[in-house]
Amino acid sequence: MSTFNTRCPSCQGLNRVPNERVSESPVCGKCQHSLFDGKPIEGTELNFAALLKSEQPVVVDFWAPWCNPCVGFAPVFEQVAQEHSGQIRFVKIDTEAQQNLASQHQIRSIPTIMAFKNGKRVDVINGALPKSQFSQWLSEAINK
Repeated sequence: MSTFNTRCPSCQGLNRVPNERVSESPVCGKCQHSLFDGKPIEGTELNFAALLKSEQPVVVDFWAPWCNPCVGFAPVFEQVAQEHSGQIRFVKIDTEAQQNLASQHQIRSIPTIMAFKNGKRVDVINGALPKSQFSQWLSEAINK
């Protein structure tokens, strides 16, 4: 049984999750908050493949802490994640800390937002968007 570690988006506690239990809505062992719902999840090389296998669509924000548009877009991404809790999984990947993932997904500019369904990329958009435009793009991407 393979596992990966992920931080709780609520208390930042580290949790070990078996790959085959990702779709069972695991909760944090410390605070009991859902690990994969309502807030963006920190994507890493160790958990990203398992997160993409979700039955829910997955939206990924490739960003960096030094990028002003990325930092400005973060609250929009979090608000939309909260609004789609239970329907869509939201993941943030720091391209500085996860350079291999950025390379694998051919990230050339940030922020880059990708939508995945059944583990396959269905759409991508570059640049920070206002909430209304991001929500519209997301709706169209998920319905492809």
